[in-house]
Amino acid sequence: MTHDELQSRLSRANAENIKGNFMEAEQLAHSVIAVTDQCDEHHVSALLTIADSVRLKGSIDEAFTLVEDALGLAEHHNHLTNKALAWMMLGMMHWPRGSYDLALDYLGKALVAHETLGKKSGSARDMMNIGIVYAYLGSYEEALEYLGTSIVMYEELSDKSGVAVVTGNIGGVYARLGTYDNALEYFEKALATHRELGEKSLIAGITGNIGSVYYSLGAYDKALEFLGIALSEHVELGAKSAVALVTGNIGGVYADLGLFDIALEYFSKALATHEELGEKSGAAIVIGNIGTLYASQKFENYDPVKAEEFLLRAIAINEDLGTKGQNVDVYKSLAELYENQNRWEAVEYFRKYFTTYQQLQNDEAAKQAQIIDHRRKLEEVERDRQIRIVRFQEQEKILHNILPAHIAERMVAGEKTIADSFEEVTVFFSDIVGFTALSQQVSAEKLVGLLNSIFSQFDQLARKHGLEKIKTMGDSYMAVAGAPLKQDNHAERAALFALDVAEMMHEYRTQAGGQIEIRIGLHSGSVVAGIIGENKLAYDLWGDAVNTASRMESHGETGKIHVSENFVKSVGNSAFRFTERGAMEIKGKGMMKTYFLEIAP
Repeated sequence: MTHDELQSRLSRANAENIKGNFMEAEQLAHSVIAVTDQCDEHHVSALLTIADSVRLKGSIDEAFTLVEDALGLAEHHNHLTNKALAWMMLGMMHWPRGSYDLALDYLGKALVAHETLGKKSGSARDMMNIGIVYAYLGSYEEALEYLGTSIVMYEELSDKSGVAVVTGNIGGVYARLGTYDNALEYFEKALATHRELGEKSLIAGITGNIGSVYYSLGAYDKALEFLGIALSEHVELGAKSAVALVTGNIGGVYADLGLFDIALEYFSKALATHEELGEKSGAAIVIGNIGTLYASQKFENYDPVKAEEFLLRAIAINEDLGTKGQNVDVYKSLAELYENQNRWEAVEYFRKYFTTYQQLQNDEAAKQAQIIDHRRKLEEVERDRQIRIVRFQEQEKILHNILPAHIAERMVAGEKTIADSFEEVTVFFSDIVGFTALSQQVSAEKLVGLLNSIFSQFDQLARKHGLEKIKTMGDSYMAVAGAPLKQDNHAERAALFALDVAEMMHEYRTQAGGQIEIRIGLHSGSVVAGIIGENKLAYDLWGDAVNTASRMESHGETGKIHVSENFVKSVGNSAFRFTERGAMEIKGKGMMKTYFLEIAP
């Protein structure tokens, strides 16, 4: 299997992961592993693709093992690209466990590596992930700075999926700030794009986020609608961690509605999955919720013993994790439970509740004071993003006018060296007959206007037949069929283009009424194509096919299309008619059998 084939399979596998088609992604990755050994970069990339699939399904411990194995191979063989990807994945897996320092450390390494490699898409994703970690830490200014930079980078890459993912995360920042209208606006924008792209995993995540916002707003019917859809989608995808999170939120909605039996059922399912995955923070939240249920005398299964057991477990886990803010409601529930039992511990836990509550209130006051500043920051990020997008679009437009669209896109994506080999293309050359004499008869302005008029019509015909204009050299025009995008019918396209050019020039008249005649040459063969230069970029062709096509033109006759035997063979059985010119001496090529492509009278 060739390098391109292996890379194609891995690209498809990663695309399937984004769409939520985990089984397909893993099958493609395993097919790469089967034909490569451990020192091959593709082998390590495939391991990381499988790890990503496993991570998205919620098997974090298994994913950790796979990523660490892949990182070991990448470090042993010094594969910087795979090291960067492994570091990024480790960072993404540490923050759900509350290991924020480790997450930032790994993501920082990944960012440096991607910037060193010039991998703009990798840098954009690292920036986004760092922004997410800062949002979890409550450092919203840093979060918005990284998310704002990331979304601009994705816009410049024309990566709609990446833009949508960052948009959703900015919605998450708004939700944390309590500005729910803005959160819903961003979530809905992201959801529309993910639906357009068919990205099932991302659709499920955003749908759950929307449900959580409605839960916070007390719109319980809407919350259950969106959370229910998200739960079904996550279950179908096999994403266990997301299933646990959404299940717990549904339990919370039912608890608020007073439907305690249903709430307990959902909480119990969520807890079992969080514990299976080793997600202590998520487990602590659910354990506290279960304890609060058992502590409620409105619950027909009121059980103070179980309530105390669950509430104390939640407190211990939160204190161990340092997430003391999650204990405020747990302290209150435990204090009220002890008060109902006339136990002295009630005083202790009411004190803890009020102390923690006051701390949170102080933090909340500070947060509210910062909200205006954060909103301003978001508005600045959005304005900056729009300005940079407009500038980039103008630059991209200029680049597309200079280079073939496919090549321009590769350069925008960060590709540094572009050089491709093509086994079969057809090269077109034309030259104006008597141009030197003509240039001495007219002014420079008229001469440039004349060439512009002729070559602009050539450009239109090239677009019509799917040829790529390469360059003009004085009065010569060069184009190619079959590059930079391969075309099986390249010879036929070039023939039709040449016939249209010949017909156009036959009818073309100068302002003075004079006729301008040209010679045309065509040859089919192999070429190398790529970008030369750093400042004034140019896409060019090299190889024997270019030289031979040029010789066909220069050894041709006025008003005729002179073609090589290779070109005739490439056209094959077709409606084109050729007149054999016979064998002739071609400069630099020796004796060659050539033909004229017949032009309709």
